[in-house]
Amino acid sequence: MQLWVGLGNPGAEYALHRHNVGFMAADAITQEWRFSPWKAKFKGSICEGSIGSEKILLLKPATFMNDSGRSVGEAMRFYKLEAPQVTVFYDELDLAPFKVKVRTGGGAAGHNGIRSTMAHIGEDFRRVRIGIGHPGHKDRVTGHVLGNYAKTEMDDLAHLLGAIAAETKWLAEGDDVRFMSDVAMRTT
Repeated sequence: MQLWVGLGNPGAEYALHRHNVGFMAADAITQEWRFSPWKAKFKGSICEGSIGSEKILLLKPATFMNDSGRSVGEAMRFYKLEAPQVTVFYDELDLAPFKVKVRTGGGAAGHNGIRSTMAHIGEDFRRVRIGIGHPGHKDRVTGHVLGNYAKTEMDDLAHLLGAIAAETKWLAEGDDVRFMSDVAMRTT
């Protein structure tokens, strides 16, 4: 069993924020693989399904980004999982828009949702970093991250989310390199 987590902020007013791309990825995965309906649990929403032979629990914390780790930690402890069984999907400011990179461990790189998750479960979880690009100057970061995707970006976003969802079979099997390669091929 694996626990996959999409990070974001709950509420309709945040739905299209770049900071919510983790939630968007979680929703795309549930649709692609026909997961169960979402239900409230662990201070968030959770659903389950199978990708290949792997059982996947998918969680969207409802604690707001800065406190995401509480929800992740509760779910992890309930299912008696270890940090290496957890995968977190989230926005990455220092990665080009619509690019995806996967790594395990490391620091938070200024991401409060990752910082909170690390505080609750340690750093040895897998991260699927979804690029949102940097606005160019640190004074514009908050507005960029908490801003909606532009109408001109919606097709690229939909294409990326579809590619992530379709290729998650490789993540489920632990083949991060194949996942990144196949997502890149679909989105080039």
